[in-house]
Amino acid sequence: MLEPCIDALREQGNPFVGCLYAGLMLTPDGVRVLEFNARFGDPETQVVLPLLDESLLDVMAACAHGEVGAGIARAVPGAAVGVVAAAAGYPGDVRRGDVITGIDALDSDVLCFHAGTVRDADGTLRTSGGRVLCVTALGGDVSAARTRAYGNLARVHFDGMQARSDIGRPVPAGARA
Repeated sequence: MLEPCIDALREQGNPFVGCLYAGLMLTPDGVRVLEFNARFGDPETQVVLPLLDESLLDVMAACAHGEVGAGIARAVPGAAVGVVAAAAGYPGDVRRGDVITGIDALDSDVLCFHAGTVRDADGTLRTSGGRVLCVTALGGDVSAARTRAYGNLARVHFDGMQARSDIGRPVPAGARA
């Protein structure tokens, strides 16, 4: 999916160097490209960067200086799965101000990325946007990472909390990769 895009840019005299994200969707008719971005979105970054086995600064500096070679942007073994917890009403008009609990109960090696959260003067954590937070877990494979992500997300609570249940699930029968 990415190679034809990179090749076309090069052929047009606009060689691309840097971070290129492809938003893809599996359909019964195969993989479809939703978008290309020269940046990662939040949920994508929150599962990709924990797998990077070197400094992101070093990787981007190598790109900027034209020094990208074999072995750059190495990944740690395994997989990461991140599940977004969204506020009541998301993706439309969201409710704000709901108290968030359970963050302190997450496993110490599980990441919790805050997006739509705010902390009151008394320290109470509350919802303040649509995508409230993302719980990201690593595992030896996608199944293990998925189990850990959903297991930890189950410890988090706020009124109206909603999350997809299909993240990291095996490809449905009939879908073509």
